[in-house]
Amino acid sequence: MWDKIALALLIIGGVNWGLVGIFGLDLVAWMFGGAGSLIARAVYILVAISAVWCISFLFRRDEELAYSRAD
Repeated sequence: MWDKIALALLIIGGVNWGLVGIFGLDLVAWMFGGAGSLIARAVYILVAISAVWCISFLFRRDEELAYSRAD
């Protein structure tokens, strides 16, 4: 379950960075009242924590990843 949440947050972060790169639009900041707002900063922090969590995917054995996908 945690793996799926982390991946979903990374997808949100990746799409947001894509929008920043292509259109100069920070969707998270736009939705939550600016990049410095408390909610936007919380989203950025959650995306960063998710990225750190997903680093563990690089070091897991294939069997462990297959088991976590079945959850």
